[in-house]
Amino acid sequence: MEGFLVATAVSFAVIFVAELGDKSQLMAMTFATRFKTVPVLIGITVATAIVHLVSVGIGYGLGATLPTGWINLVAALAFLAFGAWTLRGDKLTDDEKTKAERSTGSAILAVGGAFFLAELGDKTMLATITLATQYGWFGTWLGSTVGMVAADALAIVVGRMLGRHLPEKAIKYGAAALFAIFGIWLLIEAISELS
Repeated sequence: MEGFLVATAVSFAVIFVAELGDKSQLMAMTFATRFKTVPVLIGITVATAIVHLVSVGIGYGLGATLPTGWINLVAALAFLAFGAWTLRGDKLTDDEKTKAERSTGSAILAVGGAFFLAELGDKTMLATITLATQYGWFGTWLGSTVGMVAADALAIVVGRMLGRHLPEKAIKYGAAALFAIFGIWLLIEAISELS
């Protein structure tokens, strides 16, 4: 039970931070201006649950076949790269913004489909794969899914309250710093295991 709780808590924290300032947060805010909040959140949740289930499957499979020292080293480098990626930032392209603003049909299907496609290969998917190499698959899946949905729900609420005046730089630098901390922590573990 303790391993499950650790996997859930760590995955929640990492993915919540990874999602801050991500393009899917911008998509969530855009969809929330067109559709009601509940269908947007349902679409986000379904898409996220599916993408993260695939991610933990990949990561858990890798974790079972590779030695932990090397996994920690790769995970550390991945988290440091995620920090740099976060500093670079994400922007919605005009095409993505137009699709989000003009989606027709069911809001849940429109949001779910857009989020599913946007998350394939995104840093939150890669972070979930990385986490699943270290922790149990179910706790990682649950924590990463809830973490992403919580971050996107926060974006919707804050976006509606504050409009477009979000402190993007503070969010970006804070998220990058947390990724760097996780990366350094894993690097220290990797060095101690490989020594």
